[in-house]
Amino acid sequence: MITLNPPLKKDSLKGLKAGEWVSITGVLYTARDQTHRRIVELMEKGETLPIDLTGAILYYVGPTPTPPDRICGAVGPTTSYRMDAYTPKILELGVLALMGKGKRSPLTKEALKQHGAIYLATLGGAGAYLSEKVKAMELVAFADLGPEALYKMEVEDFPAIVINDLEGNDYYETVLSGK
Repeated sequence: MITLNPPLKKDSLKGLKAGEWVSITGVLYTARDQTHRRIVELMEKGETLPIDLTGAILYYVGPTPTPPDRICGAVGPTTSYRMDAYTPKILELGVLALMGKGKRSPLTKEALKQHGAIYLATLGGAGAYLSEKVKAMELVAFADLGPEALYKMEVEDFPAIVINDLEGNDYYETVLSGK
């Protein structure tokens, strides 16, 4: 299993193949629908973004409330296609990996290829397990969005599988075709 240590460099993604498991140790940024909308609005207005997302992995998740004596609540992935409308603009920021669950649109897959980025999926329905991989979490921006705010999460051995690689391969399509 290959370990990814964000912030990523484009060279670190070369050779990754759709269907290959990876382990992430480093910083993830959380971003769901409303955070995507706000970031794109800031970009369109020419305003400064709250953080530099160059080389980042954006994780589509809205953490549940944090139980006592825990770093965070459950952190299971959100359905990714809801972010497809914003993805081409988000990739212009230098984001190199997106992570959630489920298929992406043809437009998103083309944008991934164009920007040299990949799409990862992680374990749906396993948010409690995934929360054990989070070593620190802090609010970065958009606090009024609650669980949809932009958070920085430091993770260790966070599991994911490559769904769309740099060559345009799609693991879901491969499985469905039986190849």
